[in-house]
Amino acid sequence: MTVYVGFLRGINVGGKNKIKMADLKKTLEAVGLTQVQTYLQSGNVLFVSNEAVESLRPRIEKSISEAVGVAPTVILRTAAELTRLVAECPYDADALSEGESIQISVLTEEAPQSFADILAKGQSDVDEFQIRGGTIYFLFRQSVLDSKLASNIQKLGDQATTRNWNTMSKLVELAEALQQT
Repeated sequence: MTVYVGFLRGINVGGKNKIKMADLKKTLEAVGLTQVQTYLQSGNVLFVSNEAVESLRPRIEKSISEAVGVAPTVILRTAAELTRLVAECPYDADALSEGESIQISVLTEEAPQSFADILAKGQSDVDEFQIRGGTIYFLFRQSVLDSKLASNIQKLGDQATTRNWNTMSKLVELAEALQQT
């Protein structure tokens, strides 16, 4: 059995695409996923399954759409993949100054060159990014709200969803705990 972390893109943002986490949990349990847990209201879910990602992802997307009428993109990582992608972050979270932050985007597949081109248009001396396969790491040295780079993240479309460092770190902790059960 594999512990998975699922990231639902674009739900419960600005009052749109609302999904109650209790409903999400019930929906995923109804399709046979076990030990389902949600974290925060922004579409983070952990669960156990012996199914492969290739069949699991479309099945989850379909079941959510049918159950709650919202069709989010679901991006999956195993607990091991999530632990590795957080550990391999090129930015040092312990060295952040006041107002600085790290954000991580997970993608449905390896980032195409077009993603680098889109993000480069917003890059400055203040903020930066690094793409590594299906993950994009961001270092913001100013408020995300004032960042041209951050505004370009939305232009990546529904193949990417972004979480802050604290959320990703907590998901690693929860996934590791779930592996112990």
